[in-house]
Amino acid sequence: MAQNPRAPSPRTGDDGELRRALATALLPGIDELTRRVVDDIHAHSGTYASGSPVSRDDLWGICRDNLLRALEDFGGLPSSGGDGEHAARETGRRRAEQGVPLDTVLQAYRRGGRVMWQVMAEHLRATRGTPDAAGPVAGDRDTELDMAGAVWETIDRYSLVMADSYRLTQLEMQGRQDTRRVALFEALLDGRGEDPAVAAAAAAALGVPVHDRYVIVVAAQDPAAPPNPAPVLDEHGIWSFWRPRSGRYAGIVRLAASGDCGVLLDLLRHRTGATAGVSPEFDRLARAGRALRLAEQALRTLPAGSGEAAAFDDRLAEVLLVGRPEIAERIVTTRLGGVLDMAAERDVLLGTLRVWLDHGCSAARAAELLYCHRNTVLNRIGRIAELTGASAESGEVRLGWALALRALPLPTGDYEQAPGESGLGRAGA
Repeated sequence: MAQNPRAPSPRTGDDGELRRALATALLPGIDELTRRVVDDIHAHSGTYASGSPVSRDDLWGICRDNLLRALEDFGGLPSSGGDGEHAARETGRRRAEQGVPLDTVLQAYRRGGRVMWQVMAEHLRATRGTPDAAGPVAGDRDTELDMAGAVWETIDRYSLVMADSYRLTQLEMQGRQDTRRVALFEALLDGRGEDPAVAAAAAAALGVPVHDRYVIVVAAQDPAAPPNPAPVLDEHGIWSFWRPRSGRYAGIVRLAASGDCGVLLDLLRHRTGATAGVSPEFDRLARAGRALRLAEQALRTLPAGSGEAAAFDDRLAEVLLVGRPEIAERIVTTRLGGVLDMAAERDVLLGTLRVWLDHGCSAARAAELLYCHRNTVLNRIGRIAELTGASAESGEVRLGWALALRALPLPTGDYEQAPGESGLGRAGA
């Protein structure tokens, strides 16, 4: 059977001899070849032509090393530099560190391969039929096509080595950046942001300004909630950075718009399911440590696993009460003790009192919300006054009732819970 004259030839002895001859012929002109490659890359890449971050000298040196190793590899010649793929790996490492896009580096490799083949083709044409012809079959057109394929095979192999090194370097750099970012975030939360150098370094690592609008969020590690709310916030254009800390998750959130704090609370409640405390807004990273403490205090006012999110400024009374459980217990006992003793009436009376207080002590408004008659509300408030021995007309009494209602659901491990209550309840009564 006749052999297809257009089929690629295997790497025969003549093929190998031609490749060696071509490589040997081009190696003495390596500097001129490098110049042509550098000029071509500059002509086709604005990144390289700009000279930043890759200077012409940097590009020239890297190109020369890669061309030298590629020619030696192509010709099957001993490597003059030991590891023949070292130049490709070094290119990948350096360009990743310089931040040059990988596609731009791969394009430069393709440009280099194109120029290298052009120089080979020029040499073949110039020496064809002369005593200096590169190999016994240098004039064969099919063989020249095989040589072109061999050049691109070599360039592709070096491109893969370079790309692998580039990606590995990126991973290593990312790991170092992540470690640095976490360390500086922890420094902010520990209060070390008062040092301007620490605050500036943290801002650079996190990619945010030193001065802006921020809050700190502390979320309980609830198995039912995702550990990191960042993806949910990202969907709504809210930047954040989170880390596990002391059995909880602490995050710093950048508020881009005036209403973002309300949006943040809604997202935490309805999209993440996290039980979370949110600090007051602060305007510079140096205040993150103080904000962390306030966010933790807000979280302490919420029942575990409730999925509720609360801003510190909205829970001031609760923060005061949960911080002094013995006082909270006494307020509950002295202001609502008689009501808590009435198991049959307790829930209705407490519910009515809560609505009445929350709406300006208006019996009419409370009746609308409770779907009952105004006189029913007045009778229930009168019953509470009777059970507590206090006058519903007294502002001090109303304040005591309001504080006691806030103390009732507060989480505590120090006091018993009354039946039907989820916090201090009738502790100690």
